[in-house]
Amino acid sequence: MKQRADFLRAQKGRRQFAAGLTLEACSSPKDCNKNACRVGFTASRKVGGAVERNRAKRRLRAAADSILPLLGRRGHDYVLIAKTATLTRSFPALVEDLSKAVSAAHAALDGETGALSTGPRIDGKT
Repeated sequence: MKQRADFLRAQKGRRQFAAGLTLEACSSPKDCNKNACRVGFTASRKVGGAVERNRAKRRLRAAADSILPLLGRRGHDYVLIAKTATLTRSFPALVEDLSKAVSAAHAALDGETGALSTGPRIDGKT
């Protein structure tokens, strides 16, 4: 993903936090290719200078390359946000963080669109 609008739409979707990264997930827009998942990467200046931000994004890209072909869903967008811990966390732990975050995001997205709701209803009835 390259467009700012795509990142903003993903920001309104499901957000999962992990020790080494933050994941935002949502369904792709209707006009996109539904046969693939789209991925975007971002790192704020809190992560560090340009060298540290680029290193963090490279680590996230490598983790995404190993996890998203297995766990990613077609027709979904994923945004991986680097944290300062992205730089120091071991790569296997970073991959595990992403794996858990993707699984949790999918479970939450399925719960939002499914017939059964696990949370309280808006109207206050059970």
